[in-house]
Amino acid sequence: MSELNNQIVNQHPAIEIMDCTLRDGEQTSGVSFLPHEKLMIARRLLTDVNVDRIEVASARVSEGEKDAVKMICRYAASKGMLERVEVLGFVDQHKSIDWIKECGGKVINLLAKGSLKHCTQQLKKSPEQHIADIKKEVEYAHSQGFTVNLYLEDWSSGMRDSIDFVYQMMDELHTIGIKRFLLPDTLGILNPLQCLEYLRKMTKRYPSEHFDFHAHNDYDLAVSNSLAAVFSGCKGLHVTVNGLGERCGNAPLASVQVILKDMYHTQTNIHEDQLLDLSHLVEGYSGIAVAPNTPVVGDNVFTQVAGVHADGDNKDNLYCNDLVPERFGRHRDYALGKNSGKANIIKNLEDLGLELTPEQTKAVTMRVTELGDKKELVTQDDLPYIVSDVLKHNTPEDRVKLVSYMVSTSYGLKPIASVKVNINGVEYAADSTGDGQYDAFVKSLRKIYKVNLNREFPRLENYQVTIPPGGRTDALVQTIITWRDGDKIWRTRGLDADQTEAAIKATFKMLNMFESEDNNEKK
Repeated sequence: MSELNNQIVNQHPAIEIMDCTLRDGEQTSGVSFLPHEKLMIARRLLTDVNVDRIEVASARVSEGEKDAVKMICRYAASKGMLERVEVLGFVDQHKSIDWIKECGGKVINLLAKGSLKHCTQQLKKSPEQHIADIKKEVEYAHSQGFTVNLYLEDWSSGMRDSIDFVYQMMDELHTIGIKRFLLPDTLGILNPLQCLEYLRKMTKRYPSEHFDFHAHNDYDLAVSNSLAAVFSGCKGLHVTVNGLGERCGNAPLASVQVILKDMYHTQTNIHEDQLLDLSHLVEGYSGIAVAPNTPVVGDNVFTQVAGVHADGDNKDNLYCNDLVPERFGRHRDYALGKNSGKANIIKNLEDLGLELTPEQTKAVTMRVTELGDKKELVTQDDLPYIVSDVLKHNTPEDRVKLVSYMVSTSYGLKPIASVKVNINGVEYAADSTGDGQYDAFVKSLRKIYKVNLNREFPRLENYQVTIPPGGRTDALVQTIITWRDGDKIWRTRGLDADQTEAAIKATFKMLNMFESEDNNEKK
């Protein structure tokens, strides 16, 4: 394997990455990006993540698509990146080329047929007629100053069922100034061995041509097939952020990147520390959630659950691989639950700056295990309170206490909240209205901080309400709230039968952390 590895690196020291999120990724069911969203994603891809090329749209789809392409091309041109922006076009008597030119584009990915059945059954044309039409489009595109890449749609089926047709297409077209030939596994039918076989035939027969491989994930083989393409001499791979794409999606950018780098020491231009932010951006715009166990960008991929793993990490990182979280701007977490064990507890206590005796640590571990057996979700933010409860001392000290509150709502009127709190030994009260009961409650607290204490209240960034693991809709609800104060972020959890009460519990956990940190800074 290492000898083959070296051959790959020697053949192609760098692999081009073309991201298709804005074109193929938008074919995901239910996904449609607004023009300004497309621009934001394109900017991130080109400047922050630094992919080599982006495919941003299909020509002639809609006026909204035209606006998006114009915005992206205008931005790319201002940064000297216009040659990195590509648009899918069709063999349609120059209409696509004119459309892309109106948008300011300079690169067309011309869609041609890569299998005989697509040519004869969909286009109702002979291979000779199709080739003649393609040549006219390429000639016209060149006359307009375009760079032309050519997709051979359904190429994988073509290699399997009509290889002579594929060779006929290539023999006629590889001498007319096409920069790249883009070879898609349109139906996602290939396995890695077939990729090796078919792509090696292409690279051996046409050694001077630049081939890209475009994988689909119908059999969960898009990443494996992409790597087989690199083995075979392909010079470019097509990916999408979070693996978006039609049906089962395309090869995910993050997964392809780390395998190229770690497994085969292949060079790319990707900035890995920007992949997580890009993933979150696309997740937000697309509305397609990333599974927590998604490699590199999933919430859980750098979370150790078993206590033995935390123990091993304490002993020279025995349970770590090359995918260290710091590489991606992340950090390793050690989950708290019935499988945690003492080592996980110690890791989390260290992160919080809490030092306990072995006996105290054992007692805290037992309490966390008990909660885990009840399917309670325990977070690092809960740990100081568990410590305080178990050890019966005042760490952390409750600097903010809820004395009393009342919230009311009436049909046609905004909810009203009256709140009385004790902050560092002094009682304060305030009333406020809001868009909901909890919003009215928080606005009352903000009024106390602003009017009585002349201080800014941390900003609420995210509010999630869920049923706890193993819970029922008629039992407890769990509220997780994310807060920000400058560079500091808190994520606190409240659990109660009432949603507003659960949110209030989470809020007071945050306020005690906030007051403790503020008090420490004043010392």
